[in-house]
Amino acid sequence: MVPPPSTPSLDSQQIQQFLSSVLSQRGPSSLPYTEDSKWLIRQHLLSLTSRYPSLQPKTATFTHNDGRSVNLLQADGTIPMPYQGVTYNIPIIIWLIESYPRYPPVVYVNPTRDMIIKRPHPHVSPSGLVSIPYLQNWIYPSSNLVDLVINLGSAFSHDPPLYSQRRSNPNPNPPNYGQQQQPPPPRVAAAGYPPSPYGRAQPSQTEDAAEVYKRNAVNKLVEMVHGDIIKMRKEREAEMEGLFSAQGVLRKREEEVNKGLKEMQDEKEALEQQLQVVLMSTDVLAGWVRENEGKIKNLGKNNDSVDVDEVFHCADVLSKQMLDCTAADLAIEDVVYSLDKALQEGAVPFDQYLRNVRLLSREQFFHKATAAKVRAAQMQAQVASMAARAPHSHYAP
Repeated sequence: MVPPPSTPSLDSQQIQQFLSSVLSQRGPSSLPYTEDSKWLIRQHLLSLTSRYPSLQPKTATFTHNDGRSVNLLQADGTIPMPYQGVTYNIPIIIWLIESYPRYPPVVYVNPTRDMIIKRPHPHVSPSGLVSIPYLQNWIYPSSNLVDLVINLGSAFSHDPPLYSQRRSNPNPNPPNYGQQQQPPPPRVAAAGYPPSPYGRAQPSQTEDAAEVYKRNAVNKLVEMVHGDIIKMRKEREAEMEGLFSAQGVLRKREEEVNKGLKEMQDEKEALEQQLQVVLMSTDVLAGWVRENEGKIKNLGKNNDSVDVDEVFHCADVLSKQMLDCTAADLAIEDVVYSLDKALQEGAVPFDQYLRNVRLLSREQFFHKATAAKVRAAQMQAQVASMAARAPHSHYAP
């Protein structure tokens, strides 16, 4: 559309110095970007100017729709647009607004006095504001200015946003953007513009209108498909969120089930141990009944000469020792109870009561300790006895 600017462009070192200077300013003249984003802004602009030297970083005053004016960075220049085998240069301005790079920049087509914005255009408003899917789907931090210019050239190549109002030279020499060429002589630079993608108004407007309608229809279809894809993506994301939530609930329930299963296994083991103890006690009682069944019958025959103290006989030394310790423990309990009653009635002095209780308590402690040791020895003896009888019981007919 327009030739590249004939003014010499800044080299990479000058651009780096300029960006470092304006982004490091402090005070009222500082740019309104956050400190954590200035480094990324600098990298985006350096990559853009390295890829597209026709775009130069500048600072200028930007006026918002609400009337606010603010000093912002911009990339001003031309971008290449291939159209029907010829590369044209579209003048644009890329404004880096305050929220950049978290939000997309504002892009304007900047026509010269000899250019007109095509109306209507699917991506460019009559004021020159550009709106393409890449800007609408800006994703921080992966989106950048180089990809933006690539998408702008691709979108404009399908439907150029500008056309020239005057006829170009019969043999134009449109600049081939991207190749290293010597600067053209002044006569060539001022010779005119490359041929317009649309040309001048011709008598046969039907074909042009049909082509424009076709391109608009294709662009509209692409936008509809893009919208459907975005909608499907949001639905799938919501579905995935639901699945992730369900997965979290299932994992929590799995942990609860595993915890309950472990508790049940522990309880089962405890019950099996208690069952073994009960079986051991049952075997001991059954053996005692078998051994003393005849004695009971004999007692029934001679019940007139039964001595209560001779009815029960201890089977072994441990049993006799346990019986003596238990009897002494219970007797001391009775004596202490009687002393308590006597003290309450005033029959025993308090100092004598304390002395007797101290002596009885010490004796009772020794009896209880002896009974505990005897009980442990009896349990070991019972286990050994059951282990000795176990093989016989397993192989008994």
